[in-house]
Parts: sequence; C-alpha cells; structure tokens
Amino acid sequence: MIKIDESTRKQFLECYNDREIMLEGHILKLIDSTGDQEFDSYIKIAIERDADNRRKRIDFNKEVQKQNTQLKKTEAENNDIKKRLRDALTTAEQAKNLAINDLEELQKRSQVELIGTIVKVSLWIVCAVGLITTLLFGISLFTGVDNKIVESAWSNMFGILLTNSFSIIGTIMGVKYASKKD
Repeated sequence: MIKIDESTRKQFLECYNDREIMLEGHILKLIDSTGDQEFDSYIKIAIERDADNRRKRIDFNKEVQKQNTQLKKTEAENNDIKKRLRDALTTAEQAKNLAINDLEELQKRSQVELIGTIVKVSLWIVCAVGLITTLLFGISLFTGVDNKIVESAWSNMFGILLTNSFSIIGTIMGVKYASKKD
C-alpha cells in the first residue's frame, strides 16, 4: 500500500473540490486511506468513477468494433457489386461490338446484293435495247424500207448503250471499292 502525505492528500482533495478532477486507474487500489474518512470517501468515489469510465470506454470500443465489422461487410458487398457491374459492362460492350460488326456485315451484304441487282437489270436493258434496235434494223433491211434513219439510230444506240454500260459498271466498281475501309 502507498501512504500519501498530508500535502499531497490536500492537493488531491482541492483538485476534486475545485475542478472535480480525480485520480484514475489501478493506482487507486494501492493508496492507503485508512483513518481519514474524507480521503477514504474521495478514493471510493474515484474508484467508482474509474469503473464507470472504463465501462463506458469498453462499451464505446465494442460499438466501434461492431461498426468496423459492419463497414467491412458493406465494403465487401460494394466490391462484389462493383465487380458484377464491371463484368456486366464488359459483356454489354462485347455485345455492342458484336452487334456493330453484324450490322456492318449486313450493310455490306445488302450493298453487294444491290450492286448485283443493278448490274443484272442494266445488262438486261442494254441487251433488250440492242436486240430491239437490231430487230428493227434487220426488218428494215429485209423489207426494203428506207433504213438511213434506222441505220443511224442503230449505230447511235449501240454507241450510247456501250458507253452507258461501261459508265454504270465503272460507277458500281467505284462505289464498291470506295466503301472498303482499307
């Protein structure tokens, strides 16, 4: 046990009476206050307050630990949600790229089909006009009708058809090669 001298005892009591500040901790268990009721009362009050303060600190620490556990759990859930969102975003981007590639493929196929249709129709028209003009020229030759107008029309028609057919094919080929990315 620790014996406290009179001046120290007096300072402890004045500090408590003036400012309500008391000793704390395990030292209180070692102080000998026998024979002095006022100091014995001071020590008992100090021990009770110290026990209350310790209990409050322990409760506070438990509450903080609970909150930390909850925060860690919430953080783990947030990280899991972030990971799932990143995976979903990656999947969506892949699907978008796949859809864009499919759309480009469809557009190219449509363009090729359109070009093929235009070439076929153009060739049929060129052939039909050429045959009709040749038939008219042939009929005019066999019937003995004046064929100067038909002859020049036939000649002009073939020149125009030949020029236009090359122009159409050149335009189609130009569009085809201009639409390539490389």
